[in-house]
Amino acid sequence: MTGSRRAEFGWLWVAVVVSTLLLTPAIYAGNNQVMGEIEFEGKSKVERTSGVWIDGGYVGYLKELKGSKKVLLLPGEHVITVRQDGYQDFTQRVAVQPGQKQVVRVEMQKAPTAPMPPVTATVKIAVNPNRAAVFVDGQFVGHVGEFEGTGRGMLVAPGPHKIRVALPGYQTFETEIDAQAKQKIEVKTDLVKNGATVSDPLLKPNGSGQIPPPPPPPPEPVTPPQR
Repeated sequence: MTGSRRAEFGWLWVAVVVSTLLLTPAIYAGNNQVMGEIEFEGKSKVERTSGVWIDGGYVGYLKELKGSKKVLLLPGEHVITVRQDGYQDFTQRVAVQPGQKQVVRVEMQKAPTAPMPPVTATVKIAVNPNRAAVFVDGQFVGHVGEFEGTGRGMLVAPGPHKIRVALPGYQTFETEIDAQAKQKIEVKTDLVKNGATVSDPLLKPNGSGQIPPPPPPPPEPVTPPQR
């Protein structure tokens, strides 16, 4: 797939429903005086609909991470990564203090992308919960709410594609489509809740998702002894 775009269309749907696969863990912490809180701010819809990973684990999209879904973390250093289709990853380290709130202001920067082909297919995602992350051919493209409802959809190049919908605390849904030019496809299911701790690898991209520590300083030069 060369890229994905939201588009407005009238819909004639072909339903695709396939059995669920891997399991994902829940990440949110309960209210605790020992925890520190992270609050997110984004200046535009691009930031507010971007997916958020903390220490390599997906926690949701930026706009929803407040109220009952606010992010509480144990004290110490954590790595926050924000992703959006067509944009460079935003990454920031935060040092969390007990009982304190920190604001992370997210600003996404455009990334170079390949042009879409002149003829595309349209995919609508109708999955509950609609806050789940959507991956196409292994790439994060957004959350379900961006691709459901009247006038919303995702453009893909004609051909085979793997679609994966994942959310911590639910079984992962995965299916394959063979999109035809100008075809309109609906992928529809309800995720099954499961508290197991098996993690979907796409919710933890690049292994742990951690930024590697800086390399150690070079050794001091050794002066040979004088003869």
